[in-house]
Amino acid sequence: MSVTLLGIADDQALGGSVRVIVTRPEDLLTAKSAVDQVLRAIDLAASRFRDDSEVTRLNAMQGREMRVSPLLAKLLASALRGALISGGAVDPTVGSAVKLAGYDTDFVQVPPDGSPITLTVSRIPGWQAIRFDEASRIVRVPAGVEVDLGATAKALASDLAAAAAFEAIGSGVLVSLGGDIAVAGSPPPEGWLIQTSEDSGTPITPGEETISIRSGGIATSSTTIRKWTRGGVVLHHIIDPATGLPTNGPWRTATVVAATCVDANIASTAAIVMGAKAVAWLESNRLPARLVDREGPVHR
Repeated sequence: MSVTLLGIADDQALGGSVRVIVTRPEDLLTAKSAVDQVLRAIDLAASRFRDDSEVTRLNAMQGREMRVSPLLAKLLASALRGALISGGAVDPTVGSAVKLAGYDTDFVQVPPDGSPITLTVSRIPGWQAIRFDEASRIVRVPAGVEVDLGATAKALASDLAAAAAFEAIGSGVLVSLGGDIAVAGSPPPEGWLIQTSEDSGTPITPGEETISIRSGGIATSSTTIRKWTRGGVVLHHIIDPATGLPTNGPWRTATVVAATCVDANIASTAAIVMGAKAVAWLESNRLPARLVDREGPVHR
């Protein structure tokens, strides 16, 4: 049995893990450099934890128009498209709700436990409140609305980074950002083998379920990883736009394969928010998915 030798580099960026894999080990440094360049640009454009980021400046405009960079325009367009195709289940105006739930700084700095906080059911402003002209890149976010691109920016970063690396090396590459995975170029003979774990940091083991993809992307959304406790109540980062509170549906994890990583992430996040209705929605959109319910059984 032949073994495919791959080049692998691990790092940290965008508040999580980064893994770059190439089919020709000699291309690894060039591919990693191309990926790093994309991730630095994404962080400066879209991080809500940086005072100097472009999205922070946009949120501070308080109802005034702002002409954004081509990259932030691309990120906003992707987020608004995600809201449209998910029927509002994935919505970039959840920023204030995420902060109120306790996720108000880079996740590694969020205290795992703390005093009680008061959360009130309140529908978020909704993505339709954002005025965005993609051609001119002019954006107006109403006063009191805070944009959070977390549901789509990292996945789009995977797509852009994989494309940049492929352009630089011309051979097969996989980019994983905290489990949001995009591939480009020719895959290994057996395809890209990906372990479907709730936590992207889980060691690769023979007993875990593994799938193979040859193009596109795969993303996992989960309520079990980015979570914290306040007053004995466990909270997490996936907000239900209808309530402004962390979702409380039947699925703890959703993994989806799609033509791009960002589409896979839109679908996996939407599945967590939609709950039981996600099955019909995923099937109607012909999106292969793996849903894990709160008790542990897996639904494919």
